[in-house]
Amino acid sequence: MSMVEFEVERQLNPVDMIEYVASNNDWSFERSGEDEIAMSIEGRWADYHVSFSWMEDFEALHLACAFDVDVSESRLNEVVKLLFQVNGQILMGHFDLWQQEGVVIFRQALLLAGGAEPTNQQVEVLLSSALETCELYFQAFQFVLQSGMDARSAMDTVLFETVGEA
Repeated sequence: MSMVEFEVERQLNPVDMIEYVASNNDWSFERSGEDEIAMSIEGRWADYHVSFSWMEDFEALHLACAFDVDVSESRLNEVVKLLFQVNGQILMGHFDLWQQEGVVIFRQALLLAGGAEPTNQQVEVLLSSALETCELYFQAFQFVLQSGMDARSAMDTVLFETVGEA
């Protein structure tokens, strides 16, 4: 089987679709370049800094969703353990730690190979799933960093589901 390279001319820059969806949802955004857009979205637990980048070489729309946390050197190993446990639970995307900036970031990409164009629904699902994932695990990072909890206990706490009513 041979891989044949061919050029596909896109009708639309995928970041234009992100701008369209953001405008329709009245989200404030900043277009920092032709292939990048950034926005801040208020969540339940934190404000999330979301950026989309079109990566032409990979034909991928990359989403990065960050929240600020102060990762001290003394808690670094426990945060890494938590990242490992959290990423084992996630079907799509993953969390990373940008240690220099003290930022935990969720990353995911939408592959658009062969000239595929993103739809409104794909963009909205990509963003909503990233935000839901960040909202689900944000407190685990806070428990490890603020309360000194170990990674396993933090995971158990955020994944604990209550049943019934009091």
